[in-house]
Amino acid sequence: MLIEIDHVSAYYGQILALKDMSLGVQDGDLVTLIGANGAGKSTTLKVISGVVNPKKGKVIFDGEDISTTSPRHIIKKGLVHVPEGRQVFPFMTVLENLEMGAFMLKEEDAIQKQLEFVLVRFPVLKQRINQAAGTLSGGEQQMLAIGRGLMAQPRLFLLDEPSLGLAPMLVQAVFHDIEDLHHSGMTILLVEQNASAALKLANKGYVIETGSIILSGKSEDLLNNVTVKKAYLGM
Repeated sequence: MLIEIDHVSAYYGQILALKDMSLGVQDGDLVTLIGANGAGKSTTLKVISGVVNPKKGKVIFDGEDISTTSPRHIIKKGLVHVPEGRQVFPFMTVLENLEMGAFMLKEEDAIQKQLEFVLVRFPVLKQRINQAAGTLSGGEQQMLAIGRGLMAQPRLFLLDEPSLGLAPMLVQAVFHDIEDLHHSGMTILLVEQNASAALKLANKGYVIETGSIILSGKSEDLLNNVTVKKAYLGM
């Protein structure tokens, strides 16, 4: 198991956000976490990436307990989190945004190699390389946010709501990019409001409700689950 959340409980102040939650992602898998707004999806990713520390339980990455490890050191280990809402640096160029993603890399050759990797996958970013990030379209900004995350050479890529606020055609393009990354061998944990698209993309899925996992299994099984169909697929 590359990442394992083991019976984690987490709080925002006195508010319980995750309760005795467990999930795991195998190396090379694409796993999705679905649930309603406020169910704890984003908090789960924040716990994994060290932004929120668990009150109880453990987060194990590649056999190591990282429950209290700082986000900076977690990134060094190859665990990269692309948060909800894109959050690009609007007054910096596309190139400067991408270079910010590589701030943990020390070798100039490694940075250039990763930059080439990103620009081949997102040719529109190459076309906009000297353009201010704030002038990009929503879809282009999402590609930039993903590209910036890729600059850190992730072993585990955490993606939070990458399709949020995008037009249907752009949503399809973003999911295609995620699928392509997975096929290249990248391990991905995807949080996504579009449950149907996410389950069709993933190998395995988890359903979270009020901070706890209520269902898990192969994606095709969850797509055919009556509870999932009614609650999350609009059927």
